[in-house]
Formats: sequence, structure tokens, C-alpha cells
Amino acid sequence: MLCGACSRVVPVLVLVAMSLCSAADELLCACDVPHCSTPTCTGKVCFVSKRKEDGTITQHRGCFSQHILENCNTPVTEQYGMRCAWAPSAPQGSPSGTGMSLLGLSPTDPNAEPPSSSTLSPPRSTFMLPPTVSPHPGEDTLGKASMVGDSTLEDLLSDDCTTGSGSGLPFLVQRTVARQITLVECVGKGRYGEVWRGVWHGESVAVKIFSSRDEQSWFRETEIYNTVLLRHDNILGFIASDMTSRNSSTQLWLITHYHENGSLYDFLQRTALDVETCLGLASSIICGLVHLHVEIFGTQGKPAIAHRDLKSRNILVKSNRQCCIADLGLAVMHSQGSDYLDIGNNPRVGTKRYMAPEVLSEQIRTDCFESYKKTDIWAYGLVLWEITRRTVVNGIVEEYRPPFFDAVPSDPSFEDMKKVVCIDQQTPVVPNRLFSDPVLSALAKIMKECWYQSPSARLTALRIKKTLKKLNNSLEKPKPEQ
Repeated sequence: MLCGACSRVVPVLVLVAMSLCSAADELLCACDVPHCSTPTCTGKVCFVSKRKEDGTITQHRGCFSQHILENCNTPVTEQYGMRCAWAPSAPQGSPSGTGMSLLGLSPTDPNAEPPSSSTLSPPRSTFMLPPTVSPHPGEDTLGKASMVGDSTLEDLLSDDCTTGSGSGLPFLVQRTVARQITLVECVGKGRYGEVWRGVWHGESVAVKIFSSRDEQSWFRETEIYNTVLLRHDNILGFIASDMTSRNSSTQLWLITHYHENGSLYDFLQRTALDVETCLGLASSIICGLVHLHVEIFGTQGKPAIAHRDLKSRNILVKSNRQCCIADLGLAVMHSQGSDYLDIGNNPRVGTKRYMAPEVLSEQIRTDCFESYKKTDIWAYGLVLWEITRRTVVNGIVEEYRPPFFDAVPSDPSFEDMKKVVCIDQQTPVVPNRLFSDPVLSALAKIMKECWYQSPSARLTALRIKKTLKKLNNSLEKPKPEQ
């Protein structure tokens, strides 16, 4: 279990560290250790790293600032059986870093007197990283990393995703998988970067390559996927995350399951739906959203998560025509027990077309987790509108259009959306033909209840899920014989 002070910073740092360390390297992060005497470290999260050279363990202390490592240049010799991994700071050109630094291995003052071990209080809480790597070299994960070629993704995920240490593979295995992927074709481009179909041992995977300006989204998704148990049929399956150097530049990769149908946005462009498929898409999305929104307690638990950028482009359609939610780069986490709201550190905002009125008017209560969940519900209502418009009723169906297509430009500004949603209080027009079908009529009622100006009046994800389950049951009932 991560201790509180390190829980946000460590997972990403260690993944970055794994991009440079060898299979035998190990890292100890100790929380609650004394702060370094160096002024730049005061009040920040400390780390302790140890390296073995010629039988002597050299300990270094430093601290985390964002995702940069600051070394204190105070080596200490102690008898610890640990080796230290190398870790880079933020990539060159990032807003918070200027290049590569080394964890515990930066030049030290040769004239410095090592403090005695008695001046170091033992850490109250330590976390061995990677989370499922044994502290003894050569055990479990190291073996898995070397045998990755003999496994399928299903084998790896079923072995390691029930450990309670998060939904991701051990970091060393993630790195090994990432380095064995061949990029085949680019299947999507956007402001975020590119998505490629890659192949790993004959299996297709999706590789999202983040643009340098969206670096914080990569950090956030990596952090969430590696610290939260998120395995769910309706959440995009995470495989690995890696920082790699290609063509003399740093690339940030997020590797996930591949779904050949693409995004819901793409799927709706080319596919007219029947009522059953429409309901299946809507139900599967809300199941994923409920899983995100709910806090689960216990060793296999998870904090509550609000997505904050739900839209048809961030939802993928699987081969069974069920959906899964993707892109957690803006997600917010909340734990009732500690009443801790983790909003991350991402300057990116959501998609303006899908923003709720309280976001556009800048009236949202940013200190209240419930507020973020309600913005997800507003966006879900818009996605539901997109789906139902593409559903055939009595032989009639509309062409695909994005929400508010008839009210704002193709790339609306914040002010465009604010006028339409907040000042004019418009909502998308629901086609009259939907009301001739009982299921689509019920879906139209739900979407309208997602669009109340007052966030507290909107439905909850759980209420929507229960309503759609009843609709599904009504479709499945055998019709009485004539």
C-alpha cells in the first residue's frame, strides 16, 4: 500500500525509472523520513535511494517536486540489501523539467561528511516498487518479464490484475511488453497525439502516443491505472505505459486493448442502429460510468472517480457492440475515508461542446467531488442523444451530428458554448419520432433529466443504470403467443 504522501507521485516516477533500469535494479521509496537539509527540499515528499557498490550500500536522500527528482547530495552508508533504479525527471522541453536527472546517482560532494545512521529515523511506511516485484532479485516479476514472450496478454492480465496492487501489470512487465510492440497503422489523430494499432506477439493492441503538450494526461492516466483496480468490461483495458526515446525525442505511450470498431463517434458515423443495439450501447456506457463513480471499499477496492471528459470520441465500441470508456487524463479521484479530493495537475480542460452549464459559467464547486460526477451526467445525456438520433424508427434515421451542431460552429469557443448553454439555456432537440417507440421514449426522458441546469436535479449514474436494466428486461420478455 502506498503511504499517503507518496501515493500521487511515486507510481509515475517509478514507471519512468523502469524505462532506464535493468532487470536487476530495485528501488525503495521511504515516506516520512526526515526532510533534507537542502532548502529546495524542505516540505516536499522525501525519498531514500540505496545503491550497492563493491558490497557497500550507499544511501541518497532527496525529494519529489511534481515529477522531478531533486537530490540532496548527502550520501549515507548503511546496511540495506537494496539497489537503486535510475530515474529521469520530466522530459526535455516539458513545463516542469529541463532534461534528465538521476535518482540517487547524481554527483555528490566528495568532501561531505556522511551523517551517522543514528540521525536517520527509520521510515514508518515504505513501499517496494514496482508494486508486485519481490524485494529479492530473480523472483516472480523478473521471471515474468523474461518469460513475457511465452505468454498471451490474457495470461499476463489474468495473472497480475488480481493482486490488489492496481489494475496494471508490474512495471517491469509493462516495459518489456512495450518494447516488443510493432506499430502497424495509425488509426486516429487529434490534439492529444496519435493512436496506432500495434502488434505484440501476433495480438493487436492500441498504442496512444501523447503529444508533448499533453504530457500531464499521460502522467495522470498512468498514475490512475497503476494505483487503482479498474478492471471492468466497460472501462478500456489497460496493458502498459512507457516512456521511450524514438527518433531523438521522448515518446509517451499508453498501451491498451484494441477495438477495431474504433470510437463511438466513428461507429455512429457509419452505422444506423436498431433499438436493441441502441439500448445495449447506452447501458454499457452507464455501467462503465457507475463503476468509475462508485467507491469500493476493501483490499480489492477503488476510490470514486469522475471522468470529466466523457464524449463519443472517448468511448470505444467493442466487437460485441458493448462500449468501454477511455481517456482518464482529466479524471478526479475521491476517497470518503480520508475525504481526500485528488484533482491531479492537468492544465487541460474538458471538451467545450460537452461542458455542463456550471463549468461554462465557472460556478462549479471545485472542492466538491459530487460536482464533477454531475458534469459526467450532463455529458452522458449528450452521448445518449447522439446514439438515439442514429436509431432507426419506422424506417427513419438522422445523419450523425454532434451535440449543438445547429447552434454553434464546428469548433466552438468557450463563449459560444456559454451563450447557448448558460444564457439561452438550450438543450439539443430530441427528434419527435423517438416518442413512437417505448424504449426510445424512455431514453429521451432520461437524457432530459441529465440536462437540468441545476446539477443536484440531475439523475445519478446508478439511477440511470437501474432504469436501463428495466428497459432491457422488458425487451427480453418473450412476447405472448397470438
